Amino acid sequence: MIRPMLALLLLCGPAAAAGTVSGPATVIDGDTIEVQGTRINLYGIDAPETAQRCETANGQEYRCGSEAAQALRARIGSGAVTCERREGGVPGRVTGICHVHGEDLSAWMVGQGLALANRQVTAPYIRQEGHAWATRRGIWAGTFEKPADWRQDRRRVEAAAGTSAAD
Repeated sequence: MIRPMLALLLLCGPAAAAGTVSGPATVIDGDTIEVQGTRINLYGIDAPETAQRCETANGQEYRCGSEAAQALRARIGSGAVTCERREGGVPGRVTGICHVHGEDLSAWMVGQGLALANRQVTAPYIRQEGHAWATRRGIWAGTFEKPADWRQDRRRVEAAAGTSAAD
């Protein structure tokens, strides 16, 4: 009786692991968490990077990337997160729709103005982003550089610094 059960678990284990992962989560940044040793990018969104800075409506600079990560950490709290893997993310990375207490974390981040919707991936998040923009929530309350543009600028600066140092 035990051997057939073990065989069944071994056969089902990889399929279950490929589709859904659940458990306590560690927040890496505003759009990345780790659940049971698996790093997961939140599906359909792009949050400011941890080191990224934005400006308030008054022109005050603040760490919007750190703020996004902290808000996600607070939203998750000690709740168990369940993530269903999705295609369409960054190649080589695990992407998933993740829920805590039944709430889609990507939708919540975009709705709070803490992340941008990925326009190529999901229409519902675009509507929520529009609402966050209209109500000037989060990063929409001031000015910011799109996270993808910020990352590209950083890479360019780092590449230029590396070339200069080698000369």
